[in-house]
Amino acid sequence: MTSTDYLETARRVIRIESAALGALANAVDDSFVQAVELLLTAKGRVVVTGMGKSGHIARKIAATFASTGTPAQFVHPAEASHGDLGMMAQGDVVLVLSNSGETPELADLIAYTRRFKIPMIGMASVPTSSLLRQADIALVLPKVEEACGTGNVPTTSTTMSLALGDALAMALMEHRQFTAAHFREFHPGGKLGARLSRVADLMHTGDALPIVSARTGMGDALLEISQKGFGVVGVTEETGGLIGIVTDGDLRRNMDGLLSLDAGAVMTKAPQTISADALAEEAVADMNERKITCLFVTDANKIPVGLIHIHDCLRVGLG
Repeated sequence: MTSTDYLETARRVIRIESAALGALANAVDDSFVQAVELLLTAKGRVVVTGMGKSGHIARKIAATFASTGTPAQFVHPAEASHGDLGMMAQGDVVLVLSNSGETPELADLIAYTRRFKIPMIGMASVPTSSLLRQADIALVLPKVEEACGTGNVPTTSTTMSLALGDALAMALMEHRQFTAAHFREFHPGGKLGARLSRVADLMHTGDALPIVSARTGMGDALLEISQKGFGVVGVTEETGGLIGIVTDGDLRRNMDGLLSLDAGAVMTKAPQTISADALAEEAVADMNERKITCLFVTDANKIPVGLIHIHDCLRVGLG
């Protein structure tokens, strides 16, 4: 085969699977609505299961549910027959994936849900299959060709299963008004966690803040800059509100007679600030745009409550 052949194979597979997803979008009906409503009523967990390739898709769907506010877990159907059926209980809802709907390893698990009246949603491509006939709600995948050409390799069918699982998760997430703040609670680590960090998660507070009053002499202000180590000092008025900031640039511009001046005379007025609730990404964007290295964090009354430095953002993978 040539490189041209490989590219043609790739394009053919993608076109076939893309067409299948279009067919799936057109096939979604009231059973999807019923499935969402059933999942919303679950007092326990959503148990997702499947065998083989469907099992891999089921694991991913369970993970997506769990990370978007719907408690869920994957149960392997073969292991279920050897003790893991105890991982399911009344109050749970079971989502079972099987392209044919006749996977033998699912039999014990399906029987268990029927015996103990645990609601079951089936997802398969054969409406008359054992799985969909026994399911409380049947999600029928359109009958389309697999991308392998022989019909033996689960490709298009698993893509549709994954997409339909994602659709369920997103419908549940939107109903629960699941926000980026909620999302971060489940994703504190890695690049995603960093992107969803709030300024409050990274800022320096309390005694670490370099703060002086407008009447503070520059000798003491320089000492504050040196001790706190951020290269700046915030300047406050009598009520405590931030009215200025003294930076290296301000020091250079006022070298003549610097120690005879007070902070209010040297400062840059009305400095850029940010709120503690803002995303850390926003702080990085502001600092990059203004070519500065830190931002004071203020409350609604302009009282400084923290300081975020570009190094704090770089340390967690932002920047």
